[in-house]
Parts: sequence; structure tokens; C-alpha cells
Amino acid sequence: MQGVHPGESSILAESGLNMQAVFNLSELAPEMQAAIDAVAVTTGYSQLLLFAHGGRRMWQAVAGAGYLSGEHPIDRFSVGTVARYFDEENPDSRYQLLYPQQPGHLPLQQLGKLAGWHHASPFRIGVNGRWGSWFAYRAVVLADTTFTPTLAMHDPSPCLHCLEKVCLSACPVASAGSEIPLDACMDQRLKPGSLCAGSCLARIACPVMRGECYDDEQIAYHYGLSLATIRKHREAA
Repeated sequence: MQGVHPGESSILAESGLNMQAVFNLSELAPEMQAAIDAVAVTTGYSQLLLFAHGGRRMWQAVAGAGYLSGEHPIDRFSVGTVARYFDEENPDSRYQLLYPQQPGHLPLQQLGKLAGWHHASPFRIGVNGRWGSWFAYRAVVLADTTFTPTLAMHDPSPCLHCLEKVCLSACPVASAGSEIPLDACMDQRLKPGSLCAGSCLARIACPVMRGECYDDEQIAYHYGLSLATIRKHREAA
């Protein structure tokens, strides 16, 4: 018996996984199918489910559930939420979690583009008209479900109509009219006393859906992780 469509799930909504997309595996482009085949055996599965969060709701749910006291709280919470969704709302469905647990690389941004969620921004973070840049991919699942595939968001990139480009003005390493250079961004973040160490001035300055901006604790957590990754990468180079 068919279970609850992700878009109608109370478990996903209450947990802050409030962005969902359903794709038929057979309808994905060959390049995407090859990327999925590289990390999983798809035999017996018919659909790919993509889950993301937008805004602050998921962080509040993670904190409320006590996950912040352990390691990898977002991943653990996401995995647990997906398990609850299938156990309670789709108990007859078989699924395999590809992200965040499986090794290998999945093209999350490409999946986001298929869902209509991801438009490139000058500050190198995906942006859309519903959540601005305040969203992130949290889980990718293979399932033997037969849900109606979701329709992609067709809103154009909000950056196309942004004349002021305040994100570039706010960034200390940006040049007018261009994408922020990645190496210069990382260099700036590693400087002692840098205002970019624990945040992104360009992202904060972006006016698109500013009301969905993460709170200070959430920003500090995510940018603390990314800064540690940059340091590790530079030390290994």
C-alpha cells in the first residue's frame, strides 16, 4: 500500500525537512544515473527522494531533541528523521539512504537544480526565491515507492534582477560583477581577526528572503565546520 508522499509528511514538516523532491530513477539524465550508480546498487528501487531544510525550523528541532550535545548533530538528526518517516508513514516501502551515510560523492547541487531549488549566486551558495540562500541538502534516498514525482520550482534566479549586488559590495575580496574567487575567500577567512571567519558577509548582505536567515548559533555552527575544513585542507596541501 502506498504511504505518505514526502510533501504531505507531518514528520518531515515538523522536523524541518521542509523541502522535498521526488524523481523517477528512469527519467533522470544518464549523467545523473551514472553518478547514483557509482555510489549505490539501484536494482529494486524506482525513485530518488531528495530532502533539504529551509530556514530555522530544522535547527530548532535539532536543538529541541537534544542532538547538539553530540557529534554530527545535523546528519544524525536527518538520518533519524528519514527513518521515522519510513517507519511510521511508509512502513511497506524499502529504502536505502545514500546521503549523508554512504561513501562517495553525489552531485547534490545538480539534484537541487533538477528540483528548481538551486540557482548560482555570486557568493557561491545556491539561492532561490523561496528561501534565499538559507537552505541546505540533508538526505538523499533510494526507495521502491511509486509517488507522483514533484514538479520543479520554475522561479527564475533572484540574482538576475538584483541590480545593486550588495553581496559583492559586502565581500572584502570580491570584484564588481563577478563571482567571489574561492581561493581568496578561503585566504580571507583564515586571516587572524577576520570578520569572515565565522560567517559570510556577502551571504548576510543578500536581500533575498532575509527573514529566513539562520540565527546566530546556527550560523556559527555551520561556518565553524567549514572553517575547520579549510584549515585541514590547507594543512594537507
